[in-house]
Amino acid sequence: MPYLCARTSISVSPEKEAILKAKFGKAIENIPGKTEQWLMVEFVDNCRLWFRGQNDTPAAIVQVDLFGRASDEACTRLTAALSEIFSEELGIAPDHLYIKYKDFDQWGWNGSNF
Repeated sequence: MPYLCARTSISVSPEKEAILKAKFGKAIENIPGKTEQWLMVEFVDNCRLWFRGQNDTPAAIVQVDLFGRASDEACTRLTAALSEIFSEELGIAPDHLYIKYKDFDQWGWNGSNF
């Protein structure tokens, strides 16, 4: 059960969201055992993000929540994939993108916990 929340300083159209969602679905496979089947994605666009004391350059922060643990190598691969996606699809340079990871042992779904 991965959850990915993408907050961007720019607008993201519904069409672009669909493209990003599909690419995130492939990228999440960098974490063993994770697939688009269980991926939940949230988009929050037009955020007022300040980075390096400025807000005139497109920027984003991505939160990746995972049920269970992921290796450092897997997270590094996912960071590279997400950085490429944000650069290609939204024009957000990798040096204006933060990606943070959280691992959880308890995750609820369908009225109970795993």
